[in-house]
Amino acid sequence: MKTVEALDEVQAALAWHDGDAEATIKTLLADCSHLRTQVAMAQGCISRGLTRGWIPTLERETNLDT
Repeated sequence: MKTVEALDEVQAALAWHDGDAEATIKTLLADCSHLRTQVAMAQGCISRGLTRGWIPTLERETNLDT
């Protein structure tokens, strides 16, 4: 993702909460928690055959520029 696009997403997230950075962070953390729960459930339900070898993981690459 280009830096400009990333900044647009940050601005959009902040605008959703009327510029309240703390509320934005709380929402993003809640979203992360929800999605981690969903991935954990998927790990137990999805077979390798269904996903052609792909397995969902809770960890992500640490490159924050994308």
